[in-house]
Amino acid sequence: MSQPARQYRGRSSEERAADRRARLLEAGLQVFGTVGGEKATMTAICAEAKLTERYFYESFHSRDDLLVQVIEGIAAEIAEAARVTLQTVTGDPEVRARAAIATFVEILTADPRKGRVSIIESAGAEPLRTRRRELLRAFALLVAEESKELYGDRAWSSPQDEITALLFVGGLAELMTSWLNGEIEVSPEQIVDAATYQFTSTAHR
Repeated sequence: MSQPARQYRGRSSEERAADRRARLLEAGLQVFGTVGGEKATMTAICAEAKLTERYFYESFHSRDDLLVQVIEGIAAEIAEAARVTLQTVTGDPEVRARAAIATFVEILTADPRKGRVSIIESAGAEPLRTRRRELLRAFALLVAEESKELYGDRAWSSPQDEITALLFVGGLAELMTSWLNGEIEVSPEQIVDAATYQFTSTAHR
């Protein structure tokens, strides 16, 4: 017969481990998204989380493992938010496309740490760079599929659809990079306007 989980201050060991993991992920986002990849050491992340390295290895194999999980979390947040947006927003194709793009931009500009981690810092080193490319490619395919949903037979046609989607996502990533680095003085709304125009003008041919 299995023994019940031990409680400490009313919380099980599993709950405490999950809390420590969440604290480390938040610390990884904070350090990686503010001081950059070179300074985002395991020691710095543990100090930010106020946890020892012993607890770090309870949840992650390495610093890169944690940082990949941070990127995965941002990607999952974007994917879920975009899904909800497309399920709830009504109107013509351009209205729905704008809403989905605005969701993406909002997440990465409302919390610039998320933008820097997923768009800029992840491009600096492996294996983060590989995961960044995979995620951008996956998002490009989602964009291509969404163009079919929005425009039907008028959408991007295979095999050109994936190429066009990659160009769109790559351009949006570069635009976000310039905004996050303070290289261009535009508002998030202007980014959404430009990206929506690019999306609809290439999809609606």
